[in-house]
Amino acid sequence: MASPSSLPISSQSSASAAGASQSQPPIATPAFRAFISRISSSLRHAFAQRRPWTELIDRSSMSRPDTLAEAYSRIRKNFAYFRVNYLTLIVLALAVSLISHPFSLFVLFGLLASWSFLYLFRPSDQPVVLFGRTFADRETLGILVVLTVFVIFLTSVGSLLISALMVGLAIVCAHGAFRVPEDLFLDDQEPNSSGFLSFLGGAAASAAAPAVARV
Repeated sequence: MASPSSLPISSQSSASAAGASQSQPPIATPAFRAFISRISSSLRHAFAQRRPWTELIDRSSMSRPDTLAEAYSRIRKNFAYFRVNYLTLIVLALAVSLISHPFSLFVLFGLLASWSFLYLFRPSDQPVVLFGRTFADRETLGILVVLTVFVIFLTSVGSLLISALMVGLAIVCAHGAFRVPEDLFLDDQEPNSSGFLSFLGGAAASAAAPAVARV
């Protein structure tokens, strides 16, 4: 009696590998891993340029400016020197504001997750399917834009972010106006001052590359 034919092992393994590659979650895509790696390395490089916090809060270097022009000049010089520390303070103000409002934090996290998993880092061969309907890339982008406008401008999330940002900027401007910058070494800051925020542009480019390819 002839034995029943069986599928070759190589065919089964290739079929399973193809199914695994098609079901690869967005968080495991190379674009997402490259984005996280770029963010991590850029943040490490940026925080390596921060100034000692004891130098930031040195009370012996505090004095009231005589004129608005002097205050503006101090803010410019101090921001060029303490820019990493100042941006850290602004981020801390945003973080404290969001942590104290869990609902807004949850809504903002959901919005960022929607952009990440439905558009930015979604593989191009995996369309968005909701309620049995397949959405094209342009339809997905339009829905996410409308959702972002609704969340930022028509809920409390937008006002909360703006308020926290204004508080952070007020703290930075107050410190910059009262901190006397004469003892700061500002000559060596010129080459680095323009490149500190380059990690934002690089990270944004890494995140936008898969999206641009689908448009």
